[in-house]
Amino acid sequence: MSIAKQKAHEPIYTLPSAPHSPVDPQLHEVTPDEAFRLVSNPDFVFIDIRSGAEHFFVGCPPQAINIPWQDAPDFEINPDFVQEVLEVVKRKDRPVLLICRSGHRSIDAGNLLIQEGFQLVYHVLEGFEGDQDNHQHRSSINGWRFRGLPWIQC
Repeated sequence: MSIAKQKAHEPIYTLPSAPHSPVDPQLHEVTPDEAFRLVSNPDFVFIDIRSGAEHFFVGCPPQAINIPWQDAPDFEINPDFVQEVLEVVKRKDRPVLLICRSGHRSIDAGNLLIQEGFQLVYHVLEGFEGDQDNHQHRSSINGWRFRGLPWIQC
């Protein structure tokens, strides 16, 4: 992790990724390009775990199903997340691919799915929007959108 120290009146930014939860050894990490190839396989279920507002207003990969890990108004972890995923995938041995904004929430969600017996769980490194640059902008240094992969927006 590299920290670029700014002038005294400017905040400190961390690039490329802020610290996040440890990754369960069974959680597969894939780049956005690898994820795009994986979802061409119809057995994969692609789940966007961002909030409903992020999914619809910021944009999303066209084949992603939105099941928020956290959502408005309180942004508490969704207590029904595992059940909602299971309702979509139908069985715990079906491959599940998770994406969030920057690849952090998808680690926590993926770790939980593995703890709950899901066997093939993947998460997208860099997420949909990627990390913030020094101007607090996303989609400018990495992520699904930065890589030029297909996406839609409401």
